[in-house]
Amino acid sequence: MNALRTLFVTLVVFVGTSIVQAADIRPHNPQGGYGAAGYDVVSYQTEQKAHPGKKEFKSAHDGVTYLFSSAANLAAFQATPAKYVPAYGGWCAFAMADGEEVEVDPETFKVLDGRLYLFYNGIWGNTLKKWNKDETSLKSKADKVWTSRK
Repeated sequence: MNALRTLFVTLVVFVGTSIVQAADIRPHNPQGGYGAAGYDVVSYQTEQKAHPGKKEFKSAHDGVTYLFSSAANLAAFQATPAKYVPAYGGWCAFAMADGEEVEVDPETFKVLDGRLYLFYNGIWGNTLKKWNKDETSLKSKADKVWTSRK
């Protein structure tokens, strides 16, 4: 009986902790120490390509440092940073629909209506492919989660 009670208490504590953690989403993904894992957020939109940024071209916005592949992209970002920052703080858009913070593969992305969305792509699969199957519903869920956590 004590073993069953201990298991129950352990589960309650674990579930409670998970709920608190899910409710406390960090505002930005600090992956690699930079926004978008150090990739140039301007190039996603202007070239539809993921280019690694360079440390000589960097700028901070809302406490996050972003790297850029060129001086021109740095200038574009500095002129209108909100246009280029990734949705959901750079966390995986697919996972955000479930309120989860999941790191991304910065080369797995989508620009939708002028907004950059980043996705996990690794051992557990490519979440962009899953996102594309039900984008409207998942985006709506992720938007609600992100808005309620900010």
